[in-house]
Amino acid sequence: MKKAAIIYDFDKTLCTRDMQEYSLIPLLGYHFPGEFWDEVTELSERSRMDGISAYLYMLMKKFAELGDPLRKDMFTELGKDIVLFPGVDTWFERINSYARKAGFLMEHYIISSGMSEIIESTPIAEEFRKIYACRYHYEKGTAVWPSRIVNYTTKTQYIFRINKQVLDENDDAGLNEYVRPDQRPVPFERMVYVADGITDIPCMKIVKDHGGKSIAVYNRESEKAKAVAKKLIDDSRASYMAAADYSAGSDMEQLMMKIIDHMKADDALKELEGKYR
Repeated sequence: MKKAAIIYDFDKTLCTRDMQEYSLIPLLGYHFPGEFWDEVTELSERSRMDGISAYLYMLMKKFAELGDPLRKDMFTELGKDIVLFPGVDTWFERINSYARKAGFLMEHYIISSGMSEIIESTPIAEEFRKIYACRYHYEKGTAVWPSRIVNYTTKTQYIFRINKQVLDENDDAGLNEYVRPDQRPVPFERMVYVADGITDIPCMKIVKDHGGKSIAVYNRESEKAKAVAKKLIDDSRASYMAAADYSAGSDMEQLMMKIIDHMKADDALKELEGKYR
């Protein structure tokens, strides 16, 4: 069975806000998460530091100042506090089933600047073939250094890892080896990128420009989020926009089913073209 892939951001795409805001940042004593992010921005600008590096550093620093160093076991319960958008918990089963009927094995991936450790502790973690997100290196269970930093540009390498099915983050040789586009296990034409914001633009653009589909999702309760999604459409970054409601019968589900139908038709036409060569 041929493979297809849906690739998701996580924060404000599958869950309702930045994952650190549910319980991690409140553990530091912040009543308003924006105060923490303001400090991250100030550090980033003052030190000319990448914004993702800045927040990973700030988390370690703040917990150390509390006398409670950031530990791996602290993350294990945090995923339970994540609030998913409607329908996410049953989305994968429904879409996988529809894709199978169309002749595709649908795989799901995360590419996020959030924390791998948190995503991996959510109830939906097992739905993903691979989770690419930031994580720490631990010594004796305590975070000592970021082992992976995923920002808006480094996100793009994972698109090509999925495209070539070189999924091991340490396999750079395999990633950079030339493979003809028509020989790649998950061609761009059978990829869908689902995300919410400007940090996802490089990935959205790559998938869209190479024949796949990009969907800008938004929290229907936020006019600002909807405006961001509309701008992604207007600027030709995304192919479609939809409210982040993954329930059965929702606009998002209907859109994804149409995309899968298109994949099936496109695949059949390519096979027909091949008969004449």
